[in-house]
Amino acid sequence: MADSKLILAIDQGTTSSRAVLIDRQGVAVGTVQLEITQHYPQPGWVNHDAAEIWDITLQVAREAIARANVAPGDIAGIGITNQRETTVLWDRATGRPVAPAIVWQSRQSSAIVDDIVRRDLTDTYQRITGLVPDAYFSATKIAWLLRHDDELRRRAEAGEIAFGTIDSWLIWNLSGGICHVTDYANASRTMLFDIRTLEWSGDLLADLEIPRSLLPEVRGNSEILCETDPALFGALIPVAGVAGDQQSALFGQACFAPGEAKNTYGTGSFLLMQTGREAIASDHRLLTTIAWGIGGEIDYALEGAIFVTGAAVQWLRDGLGIIQDSSEIEPLAASVPDAGGVHFVPALTGLGAPHWDSGARGTITGITRGTTAAHLARATLEAIAFQSHDVLDAMQADSGITLAELRVDGGASRNDLLMQIQADVLGVPVVRPANVETTVLGAAYLAGLAVGVWADREDVHESWAVDKRFEPTWSVDERESRYAEWKEAIGRTLS
Repeated sequence: MADSKLILAIDQGTTSSRAVLIDRQGVAVGTVQLEITQHYPQPGWVNHDAAEIWDITLQVAREAIARANVAPGDIAGIGITNQRETTVLWDRATGRPVAPAIVWQSRQSSAIVDDIVRRDLTDTYQRITGLVPDAYFSATKIAWLLRHDDELRRRAEAGEIAFGTIDSWLIWNLSGGICHVTDYANASRTMLFDIRTLEWSGDLLADLEIPRSLLPEVRGNSEILCETDPALFGALIPVAGVAGDQQSALFGQACFAPGEAKNTYGTGSFLLMQTGREAIASDHRLLTTIAWGIGGEIDYALEGAIFVTGAAVQWLRDGLGIIQDSSEIEPLAASVPDAGGVHFVPALTGLGAPHWDSGARGTITGITRGTTAAHLARATLEAIAFQSHDVLDAMQADSGITLAELRVDGGASRNDLLMQIQADVLGVPVVRPANVETTVLGAAYLAGLAVGVWADREDVHESWAVDKRFEPTWSVDERESRYAEWKEAIGRTLS
């Protein structure tokens, strides 16, 4: 396919929808982004309006095409990446949502999770799905909706209602209501999908009383899933690639071989390690997930979520007022050679992987009369790096693979001091790509492979360029002693 062909990448996230046109060199040639409304009907509940999500997503897609001044015929395909686990139910006849979309963050189905645990089914769910039962995932959100609306349950059992994560909802609308599909990666995050047999689990559907007729067909991550309704863009454009945001970032980082790993630094951090064709069951409370399925072959990954990384910097700004803008943390932390013996464990909302301690609370240790704001700033950056060390240690122990380098993306990956500290803490190089928007890039690559913009994964790898490599500078002794101090601080934090 000609170099002039573009991919329209749609990135539907928790707070916004974005459309980006990507060329064959992996360069963005047009971007439009708009926020979506957050709804908090009760403490701990987070909802979205799925109709608004579709309207805004269509708007940014159309505007991106118009701003780039390209014809719809110049777009070879559409790739989608999405907030994972968020749950939408809609009427198959009208295409309208029948309930608020329950966002991945929402805890409103926690009682159903508690019941799964009480009935001693945690191991069963984890064995089938690779996931630790949690309200985070889609399964209990669907069950909650059906249990709280008898008419909705009746209609669901009659086959009148469809379920989808955001990818399915967008594809349904892009196809004009023809295609009800999802991909392997998103399906593996529902807590209903058997990640080894690659089928919806009848046992788990029965346990949660969810009709199978609700569910979409599961397809590959890089193949033509449908064509757009010509009324939307004035042309038939194939929807050819889709993956949840973290798997998309892993693909966008060209982590195609077992042991290759990426860390996305945002409000929290998500680490994924590619494990190849084996779904490795974690002994360290990590999640086993499908990375992607392409050409009938499935690649798996281990995943660890860290609740608070960038949010710790925001707390220094909003809670303590020691910085006025998040960008100020790098020069402040760089003004001292080290943290002066201070360790900050930012368990501001509990601790995620590999500790999974919701009762843990933030701790600062090692404070002396000489401690300054700069020491706390540096300790905050070190905390981000040490938490990543905890997860990567668990991944290496589960997989038996020794990490060779860590690829990084997300907003905080632009912080050179943090990236250097991360390399020092891990003892391996940290690699930042030229384009840190790897989530949207992964969706573009997946779609582009299906329609011939890129010939194969090697071709994709050639378009992935390195901005900077950060080599470790600490000695082995220093690294081990500093990590031992961190683990002592963690021990004081655990509930």
